[in-house]
Amino acid sequence: MKHEGWTPKELSPTQRANLVIYEELLLGEAVPRGIVAASDSGHLRTRHILDSLRAVPHIQVSAERVVDLGSGAGFPGLPIAIVRPDLEVTLTESRQIRAAYLELAAERLRLPNVSVFPEPAEGLAPGFDVCLARGFGDASRTWEVARVLLRPAGELVYWAGRSFELDEAPEDASARAASEATLESGGPIVIMTRQ
Repeated sequence: MKHEGWTPKELSPTQRANLVIYEELLLGEAVPRGIVAASDSGHLRTRHILDSLRAVPHIQVSAERVVDLGSGAGFPGLPIAIVRPDLEVTLTESRQIRAAYLELAAERLRLPNVSVFPEPAEGLAPGFDVCLARGFGDASRTWEVARVLLRPAGELVYWAGRSFELDEAPEDASARAASEATLESGGPIVIMTRQ
């Protein structure tokens, strides 16, 4: 079962407050360090935080272990960890400055369900229920990494580009569009599983 129809309106006051703290951290720490483009400063909430939360209705209620491939500034892993504290979220980031920022963010946000893996995702042991990929790579490259990390019934939640067509999905993956694009420059969220 999924969180069908979930909306950000269902957030608790604590979750809302944490998302605001996260936005402030992005402005105060991630933008000055070049982890997030300065041109995105005025659009952090809509372009990054709310876009990350589009995945929430598509993550199984029974999911326990989630990995965010190439987390960067924490999108989508940190917003999802805030609103789904039941999930154990691993943020992968091989660039040391970004990994250090993710450690700082998880500590400031007091997220005991988050861990940072400061190496390429390929170095993780398999066994995840969900892989998240927003800006990690094209569909083939992303599926190549995700299928190794996922449990047999696991799912890749992939933020596709605007021009993405389902027939571009890797041949050994079953793919379906799970949500429409909400940003002018973005595409749908696509769920990929083993066939």
